Amino acid sequence: MAKTNPFTFAQQVRNEVAKVVWPSRRETAITTLMVFIMVVVASLFFLLADQLMGWGVGLLLGVAG
Repeated sequence: MAKTNPFTFAQQVRNEVAKVVWPSRRETAITTLMVFIMVVVASLFFLLADQLMGWGVGLLLGVAG
């Protein structure tokens, strides 16, 4: 692996950062909202799954509740 001097490295980093396409404020807001919605959906799913499994285990072990 060839060593790169610090000046060349800094130029390469600057060139790569210039290629980055940053999301707009609207895209960021929509993506954030989608993440929060998916968190709620996933938490409801796992809550339901946990309740069903707890109920099933209670039936199997004959525990009231």
